Amino acid sequence: MSSDHKIILFDGVCNLCNGSVNFFITRDKKDIFRFAALQSDVGIELQKKLKIDHENIESFILIDGNNYYKKSTAALRVAVMLGFPYNLLYPFLLIPSFIRNSVYDIIARYRYKWFGKKEYCRIPTPEEKAKFL
Repeated sequence: MSSDHKIILFDGVCNLCNGSVNFFITRDKKDIFRFAALQSDVGIELQKKLKIDHENIESFILIDGNNYYKKSTAALRVAVMLGFPYNLLYPFLLIPSFIRNSVYDIIARYRYKWFGKKEYCRIPTPEEKAKFL
């Protein structure tokens, strides 16, 4: 993996999260992102390395080098990196994170109820395999 790649850690059993990964993959024209489930060995190892509580899987995490971003900040930074028109969401980063994350936390709390849950983590297709750690 090149140091230019950003890593997205996602809840591998959450239908909303898996849908988001599909959305990112189809729009990642510059091949910026790599993916790992929060629950996977790689995901847990990365969380431990960055001293992130790996018991709390209610967050979407973007790892950019030695920095990481959680919740709405991670989602908005990914949107900006996807380019136009998603980068138009950039001004939302100016809203204090405690406000943005209050909305994020509501969605995270009810994500299984609203969007469902899988029994197992997402398995990439052969075409997607290079994008997963």
